[in-house]
Amino acid sequence: MKAAALEVDRATWLEDAVATIHALSTTQTYVTADDLRREIGAAPSPYWPGIAFSTAKKLGYIEAVNYITSTARSRKHGSLRIWAAVKEEQS
Repeated sequence: MKAAALEVDRATWLEDAVATIHALSTTQTYVTADDLRREIGAAPSPYWPGIAFSTAKKLGYIEAVNYITSTARSRKHGSLRIWAAVKEEQS
């Protein structure tokens, strides 16, 4: 039962995270996992933010542009990817 409940929470969290990433990418120049954490809180699993960013990339919302050092204490100044909204191609 617990695994099924966690899967529902996982699906809901990921859906919310991808929507948040998409919204942030349209209102900010760049988006990071730190931005996502500030908006919706820490993920129940440390793997979920990466899955959310990968999903947003696969959906064509964002693209990777650079790396910086995280300012979150929990990340201990680890490497942090910077994402930006995918630019629309002009014909």
